[in-house]
Amino acid sequence: MDDPHYLSGLNLTGRRVVVFGGGSVAQRRLPRLISAGARVELVSPHTTPSVQGMADAGELVWHQRRYTEGDLRDAWYALACTNSPETNAEICAEAERERVFCVRADEGESGSAVTPATGRHGGLLFGVLSGGEPLRSAAVRDSMLDGLHAGTIEDGRQPRPEGTLPGVALVGGGPGDPDLITVRARRLLSRADVVVVDRLGPRDLLDELAPEVEVVDAAKIPYGRAASQDVINRTLVEKAKEGKFVVRLKGGDPYLFGRGFEEVQACAEAGVPVTMVPGITSAFAVPAVADVPVTHRGVAHEVVVVSGHVAPGDERSLVDWSLLARMRGTIVLMMGVERLPKFAAALLEGGRPGDTPVAVIEDGTMRTQRVLRSTLASVADEAAAAGVRPPAVIVFGPVAGLDRNEAG
Repeated sequence: MDDPHYLSGLNLTGRRVVVFGGGSVAQRRLPRLISAGARVELVSPHTTPSVQGMADAGELVWHQRRYTEGDLRDAWYALACTNSPETNAEICAEAERERVFCVRADEGESGSAVTPATGRHGGLLFGVLSGGEPLRSAAVRDSMLDGLHAGTIEDGRQPRPEGTLPGVALVGGGPGDPDLITVRARRLLSRADVVVVDRLGPRDLLDELAPEVEVVDAAKIPYGRAASQDVINRTLVEKAKEGKFVVRLKGGDPYLFGRGFEEVQACAEAGVPVTMVPGITSAFAVPAVADVPVTHRGVAHEVVVVSGHVAPGDERSLVDWSLLARMRGTIVLMMGVERLPKFAAALLEGGRPGDTPVAVIEDGTMRTQRVLRSTLASVADEAAAAGVRPPAVIVFGPVAGLDRNEAG
């Protein structure tokens, strides 16, 4: 049987919405109500810590008590989410008398409204109902979102007027695995006319682009053939001024040793608008997938992320290696494979113990990922013997010696 409900979009901005029960169901529903601008009141003797955090932040008003008759007077919408079926039934009965639409979480068909599985994409908000099969609703919603993000489902967006300047989106693609790119980044990528991509960007996503999308290779292969930054900047500006929407797809996060701000400055100077989309940084994500937490209670209270672009002692270096050597926490070294012997020597000379654990993660998050566990005194020789090549993230510190199978 088809779902009998009538789908309608409610404008709840500034209107009183009452939620009964402060448990996990309310925790899932409240953020959407708050973001819709509703004047939310919560009635519950207890809440989850997250819900209490919303109350403490002033996002809702919490009445720390049980439901009482009259709670729905002057309300526009209600959710009965308590752990008592009898109480939920009483709330729905009052809602019926007060002509307030009410969702009943424990027995959906007994309420006067149901919550659809909703999705957002590029200014669209859509909902799915399936006659009391919430898992089916969620599955269809997820399939719709996947199709919209990939561009296999048309989103009905109107063509841009002639002469407009869509600009550039500076997108962080994450550490490499295409599943680790953000939802917003994937959405913008599906709208691109031109994609200017680095070697370390999530390459698999390029295969999802429409055939007419122009792909510009800005591969910066370490210590080899490279596209000049000036050429990249000029490409972004010129393509945008042609009226095209340009996505600059970079690995990791554009602002962490990614020269992203240089590209923003070039666009700003040329009058080209830029949308900044942060990415999951490889500095933290790559160690994480290799079971190396960059912090751990009682082990490391500090993390320093360092560029290995220039060696210790180089006049261009901005890093105080002697200071890093005296620290007890975690050092995450990026772009440091070729000069690893010099970095290890600088830390040893500065006083870091030779038995300090080190983890070298090559091709992190990718199918070809390799992890080398070593010590500060041995890592340079062992990495060379293992044939470690860029890209690799190198972690120095006690966290690199932790084992998930050992009790903390």
